[in-house]
Amino acid sequence: MLKKLIYVVIDGMGDLPIEELDNKTPLEYAETPNMDLLASEGKLGLMYTVGRGVAPESDVAVISILGYDPYKYHVGRGPIEAYGSGLDFRDGDLALRCNFATLGEGRQIIDRRAGRNLTTEEASKLAEAVNRLIKLESYPAEFEFKNTIGHRGVLVIRSRGIPLSGKISNTDPAYERISGLGVVRTGFRMVLEDCVPLEDSESARISAALVNEFVWKSHIILDGHEVNKRREASGKLKANLILTRDAGDSLPKFFNINEKYGVRFACLADMPVERGIARLAGMHLVEIPPPSGDLIRDCIFRAEKLLSVLDEFDCFYIHIKGPDEPGHDGDFMRKSETISMIDKYFFGEVVPRINLDRSIICVTADHSTPCKLKAHSDDPVPLLISGGGVKSDGIERFSERDCRRGSLGILEKGTMLMPILMEMVGRP
Repeated sequence: MLKKLIYVVIDGMGDLPIEELDNKTPLEYAETPNMDLLASEGKLGLMYTVGRGVAPESDVAVISILGYDPYKYHVGRGPIEAYGSGLDFRDGDLALRCNFATLGEGRQIIDRRAGRNLTTEEASKLAEAVNRLIKLESYPAEFEFKNTIGHRGVLVIRSRGIPLSGKISNTDPAYERISGLGVVRTGFRMVLEDCVPLEDSESARISAALVNEFVWKSHIILDGHEVNKRREASGKLKANLILTRDAGDSLPKFFNINEKYGVRFACLADMPVERGIARLAGMHLVEIPPPSGDLIRDCIFRAEKLLSVLDEFDCFYIHIKGPDEPGHDGDFMRKSETISMIDKYFFGEVVPRINLDRSIICVTADHSTPCKLKAHSDDPVPLLISGGGVKSDGIERFSERDCRRGSLGILEKGTMLMPILMEMVGRP
């Protein structure tokens, strides 16, 4: 009989030891009795979600840990983000992931996320003005810009002539593209970069010119907008710049995950990029509202939603944003507290109410976001697999340090995990 799979990815959970936490990581310092229970009854290990030496963006990592080789299937985060946000996108269009940011004198970037306190209402007003007032003139094309959650957004440019090309660089200095993948750049300068073509083609040159035109025209509109005047008057940073990254001109052609493994997969995810990946993989999207800012309420809601559909599907991919933001902010206490809340209000609601003998629970992260770096890193993430008759390693805690001692060892690539899970649920 097929076992259930509950596959929980906690965004950015991995970290490094922190002196102020008695040289523990935020996960190790957190109170996690429910994940510790799962760890004590299961197997532990570590995993490089893409590979050694790669500090991946979330989209690249999620693609990999769902079993798709990112070097084969990845096409740029932009199209996936657009698809997950409900924007119309066709091959030959250009899509880019965006951030509202704060531009100072010259090309100096003051904050890549506009203080991370931009409300949805503010962002929506800014997006409306950008869409209404800007016309692209460097080449016959139209665009659609959509704010998604907080400071985040997505841009789609549609050419009325030749197809556009995703082979262009980022204007966001914090990320670069290596072998087509979006990765974190170390030691970058906080300076707005020009978008340049990454191949010698007319499509790439036109695409780069259109992006630069959009960035500068939107800056002019945003800088004088009433929303930003009010933000500045109240001591907040202006959201007067739109940074772009991870361009793409086509959607990935994933294999259908249900057909490959003979299961019915459902997804509960917060963010557009994870929802886009899940949809493209053929998963059923369980509708949940975006994060409310109240993590306790969000965790309880997601736990109840999972339990309500547990009989309808075989496998569940659950992506919880939680610890990534305090990791980016370098706030190790808040990161640890966030992990404790997820343990108590998600796992504490789910674990006692499922049949662990007939279920496999996997808990891991898409990447590490060390507080000392305030960015994604190439460190391996903790991994536990429990339930369903899995033989215990006899390790009592779930942490990076404890996972290093587990019998799963170190998975060198995230693509190695899904076949292991499918074998455990009964689908070799």
